[in-house]
Amino acid sequence: MKTRFYEYLTRVRNLRGYTQAQMAEKLGISRSTYTNYERGNRSPDLETLEHISDVLGCTLDELFGRSKGEPGREVQYADLMCEPEGTYDYSAKKKRLAIGVQDFRFLRERNAYYVDKTQFIEEFLDSWYQVTLVTRPRRFGKTLNMTMLREFLDCTRNSAWLFAGTKIEKSVYADWINQYPVIFLSFLNVKAENSREMIRQLSDLFLEEYDRYMDLTKSGKLSQRKKEMFFQNYRSLSEKQGAEEQRSCLCHGLKDLCGILEEYYGKKVFLLLDEYDTPFMYANSRGYYGQVREILSGMLSFSLKGNSSLEKAMLTGVQRVAKENIFSGLNNLMVCTVKDPEYKDCFGFTEEEVRELLDYCEAEFSGQVKAMYDGYKIGDTELYNPWSISCYGARKKLESYWVNTSENSILKNALREQGQLFFQSYEELLERGQVTVNADAAGAYYENQNETAFWGLLLNAGMVTIEEEIREDLYKDRVPNLEVWKGFQDLTASYLQVEEGKIDKMLYYLQTGDMERFSREYKRILLEIPSYYNLKDENSYHMMRLGMCVFLRGTYQVRSNRESGRGRGDILLYSRKWGCPSMILEFKYTRDKSENLEDLALKAIGQIKEKNYSADMTGQVWYVGLAHRGKEAAVKWEKQIDFPDKRRI
Repeated sequence: MKTRFYEYLTRVRNLRGYTQAQMAEKLGISRSTYTNYERGNRSPDLETLEHISDVLGCTLDELFGRSKGEPGREVQYADLMCEPEGTYDYSAKKKRLAIGVQDFRFLRERNAYYVDKTQFIEEFLDSWYQVTLVTRPRRFGKTLNMTMLREFLDCTRNSAWLFAGTKIEKSVYADWINQYPVIFLSFLNVKAENSREMIRQLSDLFLEEYDRYMDLTKSGKLSQRKKEMFFQNYRSLSEKQGAEEQRSCLCHGLKDLCGILEEYYGKKVFLLLDEYDTPFMYANSRGYYGQVREILSGMLSFSLKGNSSLEKAMLTGVQRVAKENIFSGLNNLMVCTVKDPEYKDCFGFTEEEVRELLDYCEAEFSGQVKAMYDGYKIGDTELYNPWSISCYGARKKLESYWVNTSENSILKNALREQGQLFFQSYEELLERGQVTVNADAAGAYYENQNETAFWGLLLNAGMVTIEEEIREDLYKDRVPNLEVWKGFQDLTASYLQVEEGKIDKMLYYLQTGDMERFSREYKRILLEIPSYYNLKDENSYHMMRLGMCVFLRGTYQVRSNRESGRGRGDILLYSRKWGCPSMILEFKYTRDKSENLEDLALKAIGQIKEKNYSADMTGQVWYVGLAHRGKEAAVKWEKQIDFPDKRRI
């Protein structure tokens, strides 16, 4: 009987994020030799086997699908020639959370806790659209769902038992399992520093799928023409015929493979492209988007438009890209963004699912949990970030677990390019937690780098969510939860070009009333800000301080330029916690070199008192005056002012 070693090897490699080419390089063997290991046509010797386990950071037991430390038995080299006695079996134990696992088979074989999202399969198959693009924020379960879809459809797999007890078993599509040829590509790890490296990574990804179907060429079912096409593309992707042939093959290679599979299996092909926009995003953030744009556009255009061998296609990503160049003329495309009702509960956790998971983990569900992780809105459904909830369920500690990487670099770069009109809206968002703006959710910031496209990028990235659609492309957006506010801390610090930790430190001194250290850190940050020329009036400092106040969101209600008493204070911080002082910050600016900055700071405090800006505050209120001349600054304050008979807002 043929060993399943190759299946476990492939699975562990994919989980580690390595390509076959990278594994071959790490092992010091040829790519073809390694490929034969994963195809089950060749067995590694014991020394190589041990080297593989070292590279992948796993035990030999794991490479053979056996639980660690199975009593009374050691893995023998002879195991390569036989079916393993069993896979992981946790049936007698409480199911564990498989945090970070993005492969459906791996999760189900370990009998891990699974939030059933198999309705995704039924909704996709039931759709009238041939090509579907679903955009969702990072860590919302896109890759896990796509590997689930692959397992369900792929005729080269035996997956029926993986879906035992799930919703899809009761669906009209239950008998579709393992009935169709599938091409599955995940671009999750296509993150290159330059165009040449990206082309190599894409080629390796294509080659792995060609390797998977290599045995088809040995059959008489394929015509000589299709066999020649297969090997011609394989040589091109291997760069054996030159860079131009390789680039050309990246454009038409998927369409060609679809035709080959249709001829062999007699059925049209399902094409699944996971995180398809990652190469676009990474190329844009690294500055070589123009060099690979034609290749990336051609790759999608050839495979999705006019492909007679295509049954259906599913794409996932953070946002739609190259709208006009790739998808124009594709009349069978459905784009499902965060504002659309399709697939609304297929990605992310509903509150019912969250309560069940946390109850299973014996973790508390509270208003604090809801405030920290709830608030995303897909269509008309409120959702939680599944990554954050799973981490909280495992650790039972309220922390910020959601961290953006690649798309966050794009957000930071794009933020620096925005004009004054954008920052008026951005200021309102930071202050109030919501803002009404025009946003293009179905567009792409790479193609149209304007304010509307950037708000669409923030929406698709999960930094804001739609509270209300006022009319087409006009939305009332809000920050979903306290965890995302942490993301705005990072974003705002990047815009100011100041380390996030330094802002945290400065505001800690402000909150604790250590005004001497606050003043010192504040002046230090002013000196470090590169954009000296922008610090030209009160509004410049005001915007900077407002940006910093996003760090105080959990402790304070922030109001800017709010009418209070007999005027408008610059920044008003209303304490959310009893015993924590409220604050009023007033900014002054002068170009007069003879004017004393400390006197000007005291003048700011006098204005706070004269205008009675603290009229609607209660408890302790601290007055802070900040005076500036260029990057020089002076800070004065009065604290321990008590208004005991007023009601806290």
